[in-house]
Amino acid sequence: MSRRTTDNSKAIDAFLAAKAEIDTMLERLAALSADHFETSPDEINWGHVGTINHYRDRLREITDSAFKEGEYAD
Repeated sequence: MSRRTTDNSKAIDAFLAAKAEIDTMLERLAALSADHFETSPDEINWGHVGTINHYRDRLREITDSAFKEGEYAD
């Protein structure tokens, strides 16, 4: 019986493309955060608080999943 080697080059390419997209999103988020999400202290209202809490909650879900924390803890 001969053993076939699996060519996973398509999977590697797809993985690297997704990683590059994530890296770009992270860079954009870091720049937006450095600019205080395009707000100044005089403009901040409860709507801004709700928006930034929404962003934080979504990011927490991602980091909890990636690091197996929170609801994703073993």
